[in-house]
Amino acid sequence: MSEVKPGFARDWIEFTDPNDEVGIFKCDLTWLTSYWSCIYGDGCKGVFADRPNDGCCTEGAMYTDEGDEAKVLATAASLTPDMWQFYNQAQPKKPRGQLRISERDEDDERKTRTIEGSCIFLNRKGYQAEGFTGSFGCVLHHLAQKEGRHFVDTKPDVCWQLPLRRSFETREVGEREYSVTVIGEYERLAWGDGGDDFDWYCTSNTDAHVGIEPVYISNRTELIALMSQEAYDILAKHCEDRISAIKELDRRSLPLFVITHPATLAAGK
Repeated sequence: MSEVKPGFARDWIEFTDPNDEVGIFKCDLTWLTSYWSCIYGDGCKGVFADRPNDGCCTEGAMYTDEGDEAKVLATAASLTPDMWQFYNQAQPKKPRGQLRISERDEDDERKTRTIEGSCIFLNRKGYQAEGFTGSFGCVLHHLAQKEGRHFVDTKPDVCWQLPLRRSFETREVGEREYSVTVIGEYERLAWGDGGDDFDWYCTSNTDAHVGIEPVYISNRTELIALMSQEAYDILAKHCEDRISAIKELDRRSLPLFVITHPATLAAGK
């Protein structure tokens, strides 16, 4: 199994934002009805070959805005030494000071701090210490599981959104201007030049197209957070209709006019 080449054909659907008459959603049905699934800890090779257990956490997470950083700070305050490997390193230098979980990158943008070669919130595989009962992986994810919450509420925005990608376009039709919200796959190309440096990437890799449910269902909570419940309901209906059409075509052995994600196809889903 391997990563499929970029640039393949995709099916898209557009519909009016039910909450905004000049808003349009443009959604990649090929991606949203694929069977991609996060395989971190179960076959994920990490984006860099020399750090296979880091997944996509090696370089830390960029904050989308001040509110995103504030959310992560508040979440981190709930973490305890028994579950977080780097609890001590994150403590403030002065009493009642702010947790030291953030830093600025080379472009002066704020992000989660990296320590020992990866994100401060990533418990390293094999780590052991007296009183530590946590497991490897994102401790913010673990906290959400422990408290019965979804990790949308605990992780930086970029972490819970990936590998969904929300981008924005403007479209002029006559004298009217529409705001287009694009929901699609955060493929390797979306990372820009940095994506070329990844030794492995999951969204178009057959190894990761092993989900039990299609993306629009498995990532339902994330999509609702990105779109709204009303818009998601419309999207879900289009996805359901598409999957039904594919099954009907398969039953009749007719030419396939709906485009299946090639990684899902190669994975035998």
